Amino acid sequence: MSFDPSTLKFDEKGLIPAIAQDADTGEILMMAWMNAESIAMTLNTGKVTYWSRSRQGFWIKGETSGHVQELVEMRVDCDRDSLLFQVRQTGPACHTNRRSCFYTAIQDGAEVELMQPMV
Repeated sequence: MSFDPSTLKFDEKGLIPAIAQDADTGEILMMAWMNAESIAMTLNTGKVTYWSRSRQGFWIKGETSGHVQELVEMRVDCDRDSLLFQVRQTGPACHTNRRSCFYTAIQDGAEVELMQPMV
């Protein structure tokens, strides 16, 4: 069965949420947005490519930082309205220089930092 991107449910701006997960550890690294063209680019190149809402343009993860995401597998959720990308991450995934964008937690009503920036 071939993949038909037109079966995905994009929002009114033509975007769909995409979660990046470390393929080896299962760690959730980040969430970003994609459109149909960035999905096609990702599948064609193996380099995860997002749509930057602030820059209104394509964002190939690691293009300037060197912190690339190599595509291992793309998964579609049951409602077809979000994507999961299993990736091999080089360096930190977060722009704060942390391994994951999910580096804080709420514990006992307080926000705590779970990881420091990578050196």
